[in-house]
Amino acid sequence: MANILIVDDDPAVQITIRLLLERAGHHVTVAGDGHKGLALFEASQFDLLFLDIFMPGMDGLETMRHIRAQQPAIPIIVISGRSTTPDAYAEPDFLKMATKLGAVASLQKPFRADALLAAVNGCLDAGKPEEPDVSTGRR
Repeated sequence: MANILIVDDDPAVQITIRLLLERAGHHVTVAGDGHKGLALFEASQFDLLFLDIFMPGMDGLETMRHIRAQQPAIPIIVISGRSTTPDAYAEPDFLKMATKLGAVASLQKPFRADALLAAVNGCLDAGKPEEPDVSTGRR
């Protein structure tokens, strides 16, 4: 299966995502902030990244900028616990902003296990080369 990097400063979120992904057969590496995540990313090959948007030190958007500069095609799923409820006094929708900046998918915390696994499968399937049709030899 896939080699996945999780970058999130919340240990409970790290454990939850790690368990869900490992049960689905993936290999998982965890980092607690953007600096550690970037160092791990540069030292290994990953098929998919989870990035929390709000972390101390280097946040997820800055981490994503560095990763995109090195490997533009790697799928990134951003996660955040900040509200996305629109009202006159709300913050910007950071999940939507992150997808405009290059994330492939986003999840609002708390998320459901099936939503997380569907996002992972969608990202990994999108990155696979199309299989040729054996009957016609076409893609």
